[in-house]
This record gives sequence, C-alpha cells and structure tokens, in this order.
Amino acid sequence: MHRSIIVGSLAAALLSGTALSASAAEYFDRIASFPITANLPKDEDPKAETVAEIITASEDGKLLIYTDSPRKALGFIDITDPANPKAGGSLALGGEPTSVKVVGQKAYVAVNTSESFTNPSGKLVTVSLADRKIAAECSLPGQPDSVAANAGVLAIAIENERDETVNDGALPQMPAGSLVLGSLDGDQLACAGLKTVSLTGLPAVGGEDPEPEYVDVSDEGKVVVTLQENNHIAVVDGKTGKVEAHFSAGSVDLKTIDTKKDGKIELTGTMDKVVREPDAVHWIDANRFVTANEGDWKGGSRGFTIFNRDGSVAYESGASLEHEIVSLGHYPESRNKKGVEIEGVETGRFGNDTLIFVGSERASVVAVYRDTGAAPELVQVLPTGIGPEGLIAIPSRNLFVATSETDLHGEGGVAPHVMIYQRAERAAPAYPTIRSAKNVDGLPIAWGALSGLAADKTQAAKFHAVTDSVYGAAPRILTIDASKKPALITGEVLVTRNGAAAEKLDLEGIAVAQDGFWLASEGNLEKGVKNLLIKVDAKGAIQEEITVPADLEKGAKNYGFEGVTVTGSGSDEIVWLAVQREWADDGKNVVKLLAYKPSDKSWSAVRYPLDGAEAGWIGLSEITAAGDRVIIIERDNQIAEKATVKKLYAVSLADMKPRALGGELPLVQKTLVRDLLPDLKAAKGYVLDKVEGFAVDAAGDAYIVTDNDGVSGSSGETLFLKLGKL
Repeated sequence: MHRSIIVGSLAAALLSGTALSASAAEYFDRIASFPITANLPKDEDPKAETVAEIITASEDGKLLIYTDSPRKALGFIDITDPANPKAGGSLALGGEPTSVKVVGQKAYVAVNTSESFTNPSGKLVTVSLADRKIAAECSLPGQPDSVAANAGVLAIAIENERDETVNDGALPQMPAGSLVLGSLDGDQLACAGLKTVSLTGLPAVGGEDPEPEYVDVSDEGKVVVTLQENNHIAVVDGKTGKVEAHFSAGSVDLKTIDTKKDGKIELTGTMDKVVREPDAVHWIDANRFVTANEGDWKGGSRGFTIFNRDGSVAYESGASLEHEIVSLGHYPESRNKKGVEIEGVETGRFGNDTLIFVGSERASVVAVYRDTGAAPELVQVLPTGIGPEGLIAIPSRNLFVATSETDLHGEGGVAPHVMIYQRAERAAPAYPTIRSAKNVDGLPIAWGALSGLAADKTQAAKFHAVTDSVYGAAPRILTIDASKKPALITGEVLVTRNGAAAEKLDLEGIAVAQDGFWLASEGNLEKGVKNLLIKVDAKGAIQEEITVPADLEKGAKNYGFEGVTVTGSGSDEIVWLAVQREWADDGKNVVKLLAYKPSDKSWSAVRYPLDGAEAGWIGLSEITAAGDRVIIIERDNQIAEKATVKKLYAVSLADMKPRALGGELPLVQKTLVRDLLPDLKAAKGYVLDKVEGFAVDAAGDAYIVTDNDGVSGSSGETLFLKLGKL
C-alpha cells in the first residue's frame, strides 16, 4: 500500500474521537506502580539520583531487572504477584550499565567504563540470577549502548558516542563504533568467542564514524542495528557477522504539527525532510522491524516506522501518533523541536495478536498497536512515569512493563517508576478518563493543564474547564461531555481581550455566570501580574477585569486566586474566590475566601482554616457552591507516596457571612466530605499532586479533575473522575 494512503487512513481513525477498534476485546490496564527509590539502600542518601532505564525480565516473568546508570547498579523487582511488586535490591557493577538482557539464568549487562569520549571502554558483565552476583566479565572494545540476544546470538552495539560540545557535535569524532557478536551455548557465553564487526564505511553520514545505538536479534539470528547519528540501519547475520543489508533510515515530511514554543498548541506547522535518526529497534517478524525515530543532532520525526528487511518502508506513522497524544492532553508544548520524541519500541505475541509498543519519552505514554501486516491498528495508549525508555512485553503472563528514567524526587517531585500493566478482556481500557474530539479543522482539540471546573446549570454531565498559565498565550474555556466514556472535550473558546488572545493570564477557576463566565486568574507579583476576577461573555470576550483593593494586595504573595464560584442572584449575587495560601496579613494555616458583590462592587471576606502540613505546604485549589454549602478542595503539594492531604471539605452557606476588609474576619468551620486519596490511588499509578477542579452537575453528581502541568515536569496524566452523589 502506498505510504500516504496508510498514513491517511490511520490518521482518520485516530481523529474520529473513538480511536479504538470496536472489535477489540482485550486491553491492558495498569495494575501496579513501583517507585525505584524503594530499592535504595537504607544507608544511602534518600535524595540520591536513581533511574530505571532499560528493563528485562527473567524467563518465567517473575523477576524484573533494570539498569540504574547514576548508581552504577543493576536493580531487581520481584513481580511474583505483579499487582504487588516488591523491592529486590540492587547489585553494584563497577561502571555505568547501559542495557541488560536475560538469557536462561543469566543476565548479560552492557557496562560503560569509559574515562573520556576519546578513550572509550566497556565490559559485558554476566550476572547469575540464582544468587544475583557477578559470575563473569568480558572486556569490550569500547563504550556499549545496547545488548540483545536470541536464537543463540548475543549482540552488543558499541557506540563510542560523540562529545556534543566538540564542533557542535558533528561527526566524525573518533574512535568509531562497531558491533560485537557472541555465540551462546544455552545461557553460557565464552569471552574468547566474542568478535567485532566493523560498520565503518556503510552510512553516507559520517561513514568513517558509525555510532551504533540499538540492537535486536530475530528468531532467525539476524541482527538489526540502528546507527542513530548516522541515520542508518544495518542487518547483520548474527552467526557469521556478514552485513546482509544496510540503508539510510531516510526522512519524513511532517504536516499539521506544532513547531513553536509559544505557550499554545497549534497544529499548523510543517517540517520537511526530517531525518528519522532512529533509536530503539525491534523485529516484528523475520522480514520486518519497527524503529523509534527519536532523533539526535539533526532529526527526530516524532513517530515510528516499520521497515522491510530490504530497507523499504512498510509503514510510516507521520504525525498520526502525535495527534492522538494531543487529543489525550499529553503533548509537551515546550519540546517542539522533536515533539513527543519516540524513543522506545517493543513487540510481543499475545494470544493471536502481535502487538507493537511505542514509547514517547516526552509525552510519557506508550501506544499499543496491533500488527495487521499493513497499517498497524491503534488499540490503546497507556500512561507511564516521566520519560519512559525501557519497555518489556511478558506475553506468558499477559503483562507489559514500562520504566521511567526521569528522576525529580531529589527536588520534591516524583521518583522514577516501573509501571506494570495486565492484559485481559475488558469493556474498555481504564485510561484515558478524558480526551478531546476533532475541531472544525479536522484536527484534535489541544488541551492540558485543566485547572478549574464548572458544571452547566441545566444539562447533566456537561462541564466547562479552563487551562492555566502553561498555555498563557492562548487561555481557553473548554466544554466537556462527561456522558461519554472517556469524557470528551467537545469545544473550545479562546479568552480574548480587545479581539486578541488575552495573554499572560493564569486561569485557575471558572464559574457559570448569567450570560457567560466568571474566571479567576492567579497573580504573580514578582512578575508584576495581579490577581484578577474576570467576567467574560459566552464567546470568551472579556467584559470586565476586576482587581482586589490595593491595600489587600500589598499582602498578596505568588499563590493567589485558585477557584471561583457564585452564590445568590440579582443584587444579592456574591462571587467567591478561594485564595490558595496565606497572604502576609493572614495567620498561620489560615487563608481568605474573598467575596465580591457585583451590584455595589464591594469586597469582603471570611477566613478558612487549613490542615497542618506534614511536609511542603497545604492550600486551596477550588471552591464550588453546591446547594446549601460550598465544597472546597484542600491539598498538599506532595506527590506519590508523600501525598497525605487531598480532600474535599464543606462549609455551610449559613457560615459564609463575609465582613468588610480591614477588620477582624470571621473564621468558618469546615466538615470533611471525602478523602480523595483512595480515588487517586485507584488508578494504580502514583498519587498525582494537583487535584484542581471540582464540580457538581445538574443531576447532583460530583466530579474532580487533576492538572497535568502541561506535561512540564509531569507525566501528563490527567484523571477526570466521577465521584457520584456526595
């Protein structure tokens, strides 16, 4: 089939709003998430950097083994019960592990011991899984980057990577890389039998300096190796070392993509002749393999390609996967040179299906495709930890596992996680819980960083949400149809000022007004941005921007308005604003709920008591009028296992009697309505820190939504959850 036809047909399926096949009955759902910090020794700095980069599994699928390059160690996770993974400790390797592969009862680990770019070195470490000790070491002719084994063949890519600070990283930078092959007798390998295969002179780009990146071995013992920086691929007979084929990885013309880092996602850009520069590669069958086109110094085509063994292209994803990621709210707008940056691929035979797993490093998802022999069929997209790289399919146990290599735990963020997914018959996958439909231009409505939620007053399961400062160049109001599963973003309205996008707003709250919406924009006084209460019409045009009294804002800090709601009507209408944390004139663990009366433009307030923080801080994220009370989200700024306060509290309207500013303000009483931690833990990932939206629909059902920070320092995961009647 012609490539453009394949790309077009898949793109149409992805953008239909129901990308999954109606006939598909088996899906993966996440069943567990393991923080790599759980493998840190008790006597080690708890903030020490640790990652899970490349992962493999024992042949019975009950033990996971991963590389941890910062700690120069191999890590182990016991998944005898995959829903309850247990720390298995680690093993020091005396160098930086770059890859690992299990054969029988041995784990073969590629270890980098280089003292410099110009004097690279490495070793192959054999680890006995029986006692988890080093059994042997083989010297390698340079710095290894990938190891694979199959059909009695062991292959190692010797990259001898370049120094990116020298000559702008341009090739050549000697010494050249190579391919090392070994012959396995069961799970035994003799160091003396290792042989080096030269790849010099094959690629047209930097041919004297090939830099092999990734290897895979087919069931027939054929080795496919990517030369990422050279934009080249070679197929080598694993037993003889003969190069049977080699060819350029080629380039892709990309249309309808976002190319500007400007605080908005616009799928209007193009990039022509983008070289693929593939990273990971994996055989699908004896005649085809799939590449992850991450890119390096010149390229990165934002997708994946299925090649025939002779180098012809069987399928090119183009921008189709990226469009699906946009529709899921996972698009990393701040990374527009290479977009979602596809880095990892894996394949596995599950029942009658050959599945292809495609990992996006920057969107933090893995797309699961069913191989059809032509255009692969997108089955689902799985949420992962931040920066997935290692992917391993375990068909014998109906499991799939993804690592994450981005470690933020030392700076208060989330640690790398290994996430485990199980395939079973299901009506639908658990994720996503919200996605977007197509816009009028036929492309997905772009979204992320949902920071406020409001219910339609008359129609059940209909909501409006706002996006925060991550998209400050294009602040928007989104319409959500929660009667669909997943909930569907069906429309968008740009917030405008004098006919143009109202830039530099940080929308954190939304409430339905008589003829439009009230919006809360959080200030940042260090940048000269004030807290604003904004009235817009139904089309998003700003009608009024209201600031708080000058005397009050003197005490304001950079954590201001976080929610808005309305009580009363006519001359008795009051617009309430939740202030996130204490301002200068507040007592400890006390914040203001500000009251603005449009009829006379007066300001007043009450005080609200915060829970005490065990770590970090606690503040408010939302305020919502519901019957005879207001519901408030109170949360800490902690994530994963450190999270303790994610709660809904209620305050009776009878207690909401604001007084004029400048005097003593009344302190309201709060009642716990719901602890949200069990709801957040039910997704089987780590607890997300930012529950920022809450609303009760016209039928009386409550909903919450989390803010994914626009995939900046975040996995991009968004939970839109129906809580039911409170």
